[in-house]
Amino acid sequence: MDKQSKIILISGPTASGKSNFAVKIAKKIEGEIINADSMQVYKRLKVLTARPNKIEQKNIKHHLYGVVDLNEKFSTGQWLELAIKKIKSIQKKKKIPILVGGTGLYFQSLINGLVKIPEIPLKFRNKVRLMSKKEGQKKFYKKLLKLDPKIKDKFDTNDTQRSIRAYEIKSYTGISMYDWLTKTKSEFKDSDFLKLQIETKREKLIERINLRTSSMISSGAINEVKKFLKLKIRKDQSVNKVIGIAELTQYLNKKINLDQAKELISIKTRQYAKRQATWARTRMMSWIKISQDKVDAYIKKLKKSSLKLDQLT
Repeated sequence: MDKQSKIILISGPTASGKSNFAVKIAKKIEGEIINADSMQVYKRLKVLTARPNKIEQKNIKHHLYGVVDLNEKFSTGQWLELAIKKIKSIQKKKKIPILVGGTGLYFQSLINGLVKIPEIPLKFRNKVRLMSKKEGQKKFYKKLLKLDPKIKDKFDTNDTQRSIRAYEIKSYTGISMYDWLTKTKSEFKDSDFLKLQIETKREKLIERINLRTSSMISSGAINEVKKFLKLKIRKDQSVNKVIGIAELTQYLNKKINLDQAKELISIKTRQYAKRQATWARTRMMSWIKISQDKVDAYIKKLKKSSLKLDQLT
């Protein structure tokens, strides 16, 4: 695969300017953008999910934004299937696919393939989580190594979530998570990807998050929540995880004032950004790191669509 047909992946914490970066690159190299954010796939919630607006989408094709009904369950596997189709369709047109978003699991599934582990009952999973909480990570990890020695050195010993997942997989299926992973294959080679990770200083990111929260409120987020509540979406639907729904519902129910709602939204967004940064630190180590304040310098390296993509690095 030549440089011209690379698949560009752009990740980074929420509010880091990923979408704008993707649009600028797309304009330079005749690319098309594919959504890799698990909340931006949903219909209606344009403001709350910070979906690219009409100006950002002008003259650049955007795919997989607002394609899932709010009451519909949507898995990583479903996203992967749609994303692969879009990538191949864009490549057939001799254009560059640019995937942008903050959902690490989407990128992981695209790069490594999706592990087809049987569904583990919630009751069983909760039992393992409770055990982990009671034992503490250090003791729980030792217990995991006894159960599944193959998992040693495969991830950070302090990674609670992966430890729990490895334990439940081995104890429920009888097969090591490592063995499940080695069975998994991707549609693409690792060399097919140009992986770019935007990094933002904490103080700057907090500032950007606060500004975005205020912008969301002034752009109609409250009205979006009003319409959302009328739909009476079931509580177990993933769309309820969209930041702002719970906080603005409290405001609409007069339990808190608007300033308090905005502060809660900003806090929850910062917590989400921190989780994204942790994921990137442990699972995106090979990605090219680009400081948010140097994004424009990278864009300037692209003079025309025929430019080889390795000049981005």
